[in-house]
Amino acid sequence: MKKLLYIFAFISLNSFSQSKYLTKSGTISFEASVPSFEEVAAKTNTATAILNTDNGEFAALILVKGFRFKNALMEEHFNENYAESDKYPKATFKGILKSFSKDQLQTSTTFKIDGKLTFHGKSKQLQDIPLTVETNNNTITITGNFIAYPADFDIKIPKIVRNKIAETVEVSFNFELHKK
Repeated sequence: MKKLLYIFAFISLNSFSQSKYLTKSGTISFEASVPSFEEVAAKTNTATAILNTDNGEFAALILVKGFRFKNALMEEHFNENYAESDKYPKATFKGILKSFSKDQLQTSTTFKIDGKLTFHGKSKQLQDIPLTVETNNNTITITGNFIAYPADFDIKIPKIVRNKIAETVEVSFNFELHKK
């Protein structure tokens, strides 16, 4: 019994010692526009993200149907034909900040992150994605962007619209995380 009590105390102290910051209102946007054609861009303000400041682990979750386009028909095509959001409702990213030190969170710092992005049922390793991390009181803001390729996620662009959609997608993100 005494041994069990020590194990419980150790687990409890360990779980409380971790400093986690969380948001449920992160912003993610993407753009795959081609000049002279209609804008192909969307944004969501409902991304969930968490940062563990003890070890630099970061994770984000996006409901794919949360992306909003200027054109409702484009949004419908995105969800039904490209993202297949009924079949693949979530996109996730899980990674770790490289050369992370909790002490660096006192100022605006640039880190790089390595991790796995899962979208449309396919996963892709991303490496050396630059992030800006700013700390202000009990808030940590993480911003950055990267390039994604639809082909990496088995997204097929029909010939009829292939010249209207860029081969690369610029993804931008902004997370304002608060102490959990």
